[in-house]
Amino acid sequence: MEKSLKNVLVVSFGFLLLFTAYGGLQNLQSSLHSEEGLGVAALGTLYGAVLLSSMVLPAVLIQRCGCKWTIAASMCGYVAFSLGNFYASWYTLIPTSVLLGLGAAPLWAAQCTYLTTMGNAHAEKAGKLGRDVVSQYFGIFFLIFQSSGVWGNLISSLVFGQTPTQEAIPEERLTSCGASDCLMATAPTNSTQRPSQGLVYTLLGIYTGSGILAILLVAVFLEPIQDVQQKSQGEKKSPPFWSTLLSTFKLFRDKRLCLLTLLPLYSGLQQGFLSGEYTRSYATCALGIQFVGYVMICFSATNSLCSALYGKISQYTGRIALYTLGATTQLSCLIALLLWRPHPGQLAVFFVFSGLWGVADAVWQTQNNEMGFSGMSFVGLVHGTSTLGVAKRASAAKKAHPRVRGLRARREVHCRPVLCSSAGPCQPPLADVTSFSDGQNPGSDYIKPTYALVRS
Repeated sequence: MEKSLKNVLVVSFGFLLLFTAYGGLQNLQSSLHSEEGLGVAALGTLYGAVLLSSMVLPAVLIQRCGCKWTIAASMCGYVAFSLGNFYASWYTLIPTSVLLGLGAAPLWAAQCTYLTTMGNAHAEKAGKLGRDVVSQYFGIFFLIFQSSGVWGNLISSLVFGQTPTQEAIPEERLTSCGASDCLMATAPTNSTQRPSQGLVYTLLGIYTGSGILAILLVAVFLEPIQDVQQKSQGEKKSPPFWSTLLSTFKLFRDKRLCLLTLLPLYSGLQQGFLSGEYTRSYATCALGIQFVGYVMICFSATNSLCSALYGKISQYTGRIALYTLGATTQLSCLIALLLWRPHPGQLAVFFVFSGLWGVADAVWQTQNNEMGFSGMSFVGLVHGTSTLGVAKRASAAKKAHPRVRGLRARREVHCRPVLCSSAGPCQPPLADVTSFSDGQNPGSDYIKPTYALVRS
């Protein structure tokens, strides 16, 4: 097996083990910790921390620690979150949620950087196009990673399915399910019923062990790499903290970017509704917590299949048609969920709603990624490079290099922020940022590849 492919598999299976635990645990937060809205508050705190860490931490940690140890250290935050669930309270769950959120953005940025750099290095040795190798590596990664949603939810359903058979839920108790479920209600409802503490500890033990295995897999078997740009620039001093932070906020001077931020914002809201509200007020309330995993498996499966489908048909339909499909599907689901009164006798309907939500969510994930978005928060430009700076370097290369004089630029160079979330990937950038051609030769790259730069 090639060394580069081995490293790709190590990263892929590391993320599979990590998000098998986190994905399943995230979907159970609002059901396991419904007292005073602790579970929902923990998720909100988590993504707030992701937003803050995305602005600065990825660039700093990757430059100082390298991709390998940034990934390993960030994974520790996910394990800490699992440990915080063993004794869930405001004093344990909220701090560990912050810790996870702070590590989420560096984790995804380092993963994106590692696979891109590894793909470019292998392409250079093999004489292949960097874009093709990088795309192949990301395809392998997501093929393995996307299955984490199935395994994590399957584990939770199998563990909680060992709960002794309960009596039929009275009809008057079912009236408090669905849109009638009150998050702050003091009287116990079906959505607040917990499985036995022994089963909870068993599940948390499995999830924690899975996270620890992910850290060990990366720490022991993943080979460290050096960033391509660091090799070319030597010991160049990294930009100061405030410069990196300011460069991120300066992006908002572009009105188009301000409008586009509504897309990842809504993407995060609709995912939060599914994992926080639908699992608690519908699935747990009417069916029991042991069915949450099965319902979310349906969501994960349809999401993965539709993501692959949309990636192929978007070139024929365009973004507007797909966004219309996603918005119409979710709006119809929301109206139906407001009117529907969930009942155990309507078991198939619970899966239909989660499946339709996956069909719509795949639109936001694929199309937002294609425009440089993923999730709800900014990672920012990794090296603080601006479009103007890239254009100046391209112009300088064209003037200075003897082979570039007289040639015309074949591709436009654009720079855009990389966005990611704790549960979703960063947009994989392309390596060959600038090419020049005289109309006969295929063109050569005269600017070193930078993982923060992507071609639009």
